[in-house]
Amino acid sequence: MTFPRLFVTLMLVLLPSAALADAAALAPGGTLRAVYLAGNPAQAVRDAATGEVRGASADLARELGKRLNVPVAIAPSANPQTVIDAVARGEADIGFVAYAPSRTGTVEFSQTYMLVRQSFLVPENSALKSVDDIDRQGLRISGSKGDSVTLFMARTLKAATLVEIDGTPADVKAKFDANAIDAFGANRQRLTNIAKEFPNFRLLPDNIFDVPQTIVVGKGNAKGLATVNALIDDVRQSGFLKAALDRSGIVGIDVAPAGYGYGKAE
Repeated sequence: MTFPRLFVTLMLVLLPSAALADAAALAPGGTLRAVYLAGNPAQAVRDAATGEVRGASADLARELGKRLNVPVAIAPSANPQTVIDAVARGEADIGFVAYAPSRTGTVEFSQTYMLVRQSFLVPENSALKSVDDIDRQGLRISGSKGDSVTLFMARTLKAATLVEIDGTPADVKAKFDANAIDAFGANRQRLTNIAKEFPNFRLLPDNIFDVPQTIVVGKGNAKGLATVNALIDDVRQSGFLKAALDRSGIVGIDVAPAGYGYGKAE
């Protein structure tokens, strides 16, 4: 037996059986592969200079890898559906994505670990002063295609017209300039970033709802789901999660309270 194989064998013998079972369920390839939503700074951001991924989701993925005693690979994904698809197809082991009823079916959702406040960006001279003003006849309220706040508005808007857009800063600005939309909904950090890029816009002071952030695992992976839920319980109770959120510097995010729910929509 070569030295590397002997070392691996000894490590497997020394690891507790529960840890081995957890690692087998969540990182069967020997590396915990995590995906997050690239356009959601509340989850994580990638340093353009170093390539390092930082943020609450990255901290959780690395803490899970530490507990499983496996290395962690963290990669961005284009949108919520691609995060879900990567996990559903076995291309990733866990994914960070907001729960929404329409997203269930191909993956298992953990309990909620974080709440992300959603509001609206409007022109400085807009008559809209509060989220209570949003749902009115004649208003065109927009959100990114497939985004949690857009799905929420599709379920709840009664009078205003929902306009789904690409949601890049340039696209948002173009739609406002063309007088095609009256407000753009997203999480407060995204809106803050856009407002910094383009003057003469402001955020509404209140929030329409809090998006429940969860971790997804493959469909039917009960062992993996239990391990992820236990991690969330532990990091909430220990203060690790609160420290990770504070360290991220992201505005408009909170630790979800214990018992908030498993896949609670709003």
